Amino acid sequence: MDEFEAKLKQIDGLLAERDLDGLLIRQVANFAWMSCGAASYVNVAVTEGTASLLILPGARYLVTDNIEASRLEAETQLCEQGWALQADGWHMAGDALIGLTASLRMGADVPYPGATDLSDDLRRLRMNLHPAEQARFRTLGRLCAGAMDRAIRAVKPGMMEFEIAALLAAQTQRRGVLPIVNLIATDKRVFRFRHPLPTARRLDKYAMLVLCGRQHGLVCSITRSVHFGLLPGDLRRKAEAVAGVDAAFIAATQPGRTLSEVFQAGREAYAAAGYPDEWRLHHQGGPAGYEPREVIATPDTHDVVAAGQAYAWNPSITGTKSEDTILVGEDGFENLTEIDGWPVVEADAGEYTISRPAILEIT
Repeated sequence: MDEFEAKLKQIDGLLAERDLDGLLIRQVANFAWMSCGAASYVNVAVTEGTASLLILPGARYLVTDNIEASRLEAETQLCEQGWALQADGWHMAGDALIGLTASLRMGADVPYPGATDLSDDLRRLRMNLHPAEQARFRTLGRLCAGAMDRAIRAVKPGMMEFEIAALLAAQTQRRGVLPIVNLIATDKRVFRFRHPLPTARRLDKYAMLVLCGRQHGLVCSITRSVHFGLLPGDLRRKAEAVAGVDAAFIAATQPGRTLSEVFQAGREAYAAAGYPDEWRLHHQGGPAGYEPREVIATPDTHDVVAAGQAYAWNPSITGTKSEDTILVGEDGFENLTEIDGWPVVEADAGEYTISRPAILEIT
């Protein structure tokens, strides 16, 4: 079934199940999902966009203001999908929605007067990727991997973290991908902070680069590290250990298993590697899609893995991290952000041996 038509059918089923007449979509992630990739934001940091999608009995509307209407009409596929444009003046935001939804039993993904909260229902729908979305995710993974590879190989000692972040952002955006997360740590900061916003600190020997790139609403995550000179023994042991933990997470991410079961496999791998408490210092990731993580897995997360879902696990052992984005299939997984020619650790995870990225050593 066509992607858009399949999503409309899912929404019809959801509204029937909840005994509702219509649905208001305003979250950036849900707007991109429902529209098959359109962007409703101006400020890339917002959760709610400047445009909404309104699904009513027998009608569909794109509701926005007069600032955004012309761009959305000219540069997206929304009109071709059958959304009727309703544009308020920028100083009258909300008037069109009030008129269209009066007396209807509404669902919404944001707080809206009288509406039932369907944000979690929509999140669960968008986690299961249509084949067309899977194809876009594969393309996005290649672009993010290419951006990371080109940027990190251009890193040199003496560069400020700001400069490294600029390299990564430039390589990402020139590929048509928006870097919504761009974290850089060098030397001691790699060991101190799990979420290192870049600073003016200059690189001596060791750098970690973290990217979440967005295109057509989908978000891909990848981390790589580079070390100038031979790796110290302790750092090498940690890198090999975290590769093994990541492999355990990936190997356990199989259709039918709960995220709590996958989490337990990773937790056991931490303990087997000699780092039983490191999982407590940072989240371990989870399913990806229209957010960097649609769900953060915990020991008590009971969502079920399904074929056609994407995952980004990101285990870390202080000073090291392993992260790629994978696509789950019926009989295995694809690494969407694999970098050709990158050094790897062949990590054993039960019956599987999985290649995970090593730290790039430049000697």
